[in-house]
This record gives sequence, structure tokens and C-alpha cells, in this order.
Amino acid sequence: MIYFDNSATTRVLPLAAERAASVMTESFFNPAAAYGAAFGVEKEMNAARAFAASLLHVHSEEVFFTSGGTESNNIAVFGTLRSARGKKRIVTTAAEHASVFETVLTAAKLFDAEVAYAPLNEDGTVNIGRLHEVLTPDTVLVSIMHVNNELGSVNDLEAIVAKVRTYAPGAVFHSDGVQAFLKVRTNRMPCDLYSVSAHKFHAPKGVGLLYLRSGVKNAGGQIGGGQEKGFRSGTSNTPAILGMDTAMRLYAANQSEWHANMLAVKQRMYENMMQLPDVVLNGPSVEAGAAHILNLSFVGVRGEVLLHALEQKQIFVSTGSACSAKKIGKNRVLHAVGIDGARQEGAIRFSFCPFNTAAEADLASEVIAEQVQLLRKYRRR
Repeated sequence: MIYFDNSATTRVLPLAAERAASVMTESFFNPAAAYGAAFGVEKEMNAARAFAASLLHVHSEEVFFTSGGTESNNIAVFGTLRSARGKKRIVTTAAEHASVFETVLTAAKLFDAEVAYAPLNEDGTVNIGRLHEVLTPDTVLVSIMHVNNELGSVNDLEAIVAKVRTYAPGAVFHSDGVQAFLKVRTNRMPCDLYSVSAHKFHAPKGVGLLYLRSGVKNAGGQIGGGQEKGFRSGTSNTPAILGMDTAMRLYAANQSEWHANMLAVKQRMYENMMQLPDVVLNGPSVEAGAAHILNLSFVGVRGEVLLHALEQKQIFVSTGSACSAKKIGKNRVLHAVGIDGARQEGAIRFSFCPFNTAAEADLASEVIAEQVQLLRKYRRR
């Protein structure tokens, strides 16, 4: 099997799975309980929180555990709107993940807010020179992703935040960091809110975190037992949290090597594919984009058909976000950056992990070349 769909999810690291299993079967105590064994689990959980905070360059009391990126994004949007007063305006982009894009639309209806979309460059990044056009004094929330999950475009968050502080000084700035955390280096956290999902970096599914800068108003998430300092109630998912902790530590310890390996595989795949006729790169250049995402259009081939042809050969890729894989119609993200028609129809996303190899890229390339040639001939008929 060759798995090139790591932006959808990743294989859990054995050590992370082992730690999660040991918590489920041995240290299974509820960290909110009042006896010593539970305190031990709570201590481990808070050590995981502190380590995550160190990776984000923030304080541990600003990090809250959630069930993943979707919940973190929902809390960021709804929690901000619930805390806001007066006329409300939300600024986002048309290329956001559905957990932001759809959440913003729903929140706008519920809170009678106006939505404006920041202009995008052809590579999928925000056009910072024109960003001021959509920023107004009554903007209460700006939500712009760090790395685009389909194109690999990397936004300059510091430059974007500087614009927001100038033209919408009262706005809260949120970024969906699901595809960026541990894969794009940052020296400081410029955001007010930042979302992370564990299963994108070889940790268990169903866990993530949300950074909330101290002093920023947010009404929080679900209500109940008062866990996470009352910000997000619900019994702590300690097996997943501590499995995530192990994965974070392993990734952080090997970050430079793993990043270089993903970029090398991406470059190899790109070079191989560009030897085929009518193949077009979507998004930023190989070097400018995130190391783990490559989006190519095979003009004259339907991406979905190619995906299933490769599946028969045990090669797994995608046509876009897994959250939108079963939806029929145009690809909203590609359309937002001007990719339509045959180019959109033939788009395939390859997404890599640190354990993919150049040999896998070469083998997959051979199979893709065969299938593309076959499908193009079949379609011409």
C-alpha cells in the first residue's frame, strides 16, 4: 500500500497508540476525581498541555483540549460571536475548510452578522495588499487558515494580523492551524485563537486543542461539568490527549528531519508528474508551499475516476478535503482561486508524511502515468 492522503488523516505512531492503550487499561482514572490516582492522570494531562503550549509559544493556561479541529473552529467562531456586542462583521476566505466556512455562514445567520471574504492570490494565499478592503471597524472576527488543506498555501499570519490590528483593531483573529501545526515553523503566536487537530500528526483521532490568548473574550464551548476551567465541559479524553502528547514529542524531536523528508518526496513526485503531458501545478510552488501537500491537475482525466483507478492498485490519494469528498459539485476551494473547468475536474491532492519514501513516489508515478494514459484514451472515445 502507498498512502498519499495524509492531509485526511495519518497512521498513529506505535508509541502514541501504546500510550493511549495504557491509559485506557491502566491509568484509566477520571482526572476530575478527588483521589491520588486521578491526580496522577491530571498531572500527566497538564504536562501535555504545557508541552503543547511550548510548541505554540504560548502559556499553558491558554491551551484547551477539544475533540479536534472542527470543534476548535466552532468554538472560535461561535464563542467569539456570542461574546460580541453591537453590529457584527466576520471576515474569512472562500478557501477555508468547511469547519470554518460553513460555521461562519451559520453563525452569521444566528447572530445577524455580515460576512466578507478576503481576496486571494492565485496560489491560494491571502492578498495582503488588498486585505484592508474588507476590514472595517465593526469587524468582530477574522478567521484565516494558516495552511490551506487542499493547495498547501502558507499564509503569512504575522503580516495578516498586522493589517487586522490597523484596519479592524477590535477584531479577534483566529487561524485554523490544523495543517500547519508541527509542519510549518513559527517563532511566535500572532493569533488570538489557533486550532489544532491531533490525527493530522500521527496521534489518535477525536482530540485536538484550541489556543485562546489570555484576555480575549470567548463564550466557550459545551456546558456541563466545568472541565477545562469551564471553557469546554466534558470528561477529559485522557487516552487520546496523552497519545497526542507522545506524538507531539516525537514529531518535535524529529521535526527538521521529517520536514526535509516530506519535502524531498513532494519534489520527487512533482518532478515525475511534470514529465507527463497536460499536468498543471495548483497552488504555490513546491518550495513555497507546505512540505506535505502537492495538488496537480491531470487535464483530460476526471480526478475521481483516477482516484478509484489508483485505489485498485492500493495507492491512496484524494481529490480534496476528506470532509467534502462525498459532496457532488464544484470544488469550492479550487474555484476560489480561479481553477475551474477541465483543470478543476482533473485535480488530485497528494499529501505526504515523514515516513513516505522516494521509492513510493517513483512507483506511484509509474502507475499514475499508465492510468492517465489509459483514461485519456478512453475519454476521447
